[in-house]
Amino acid sequence: MDYISVQDAAIKWGISERRIQKLCEENRIKGAVRFSRVWAIPKDAEKPADGRTLRGGGRDGRKAKE
Repeated sequence: MDYISVQDAAIKWGISERRIQKLCEENRIKGAVRFSRVWAIPKDAEKPADGRTLRGGGRDGRKAKE
């Protein structure tokens, strides 16, 4: 299996390196493994859904005006 770095995954998925690290720590990237302080992410891994928000609402839970 081929692996990519956190930096490569961040570029591929358009999110920060720190967010990739958090997703790995939370076991949300299938197949990601940690070697000492470095994460290895499977090359064919899919970007997990963003579970931080519900239905795209703002801080107060309401949707933005259109």
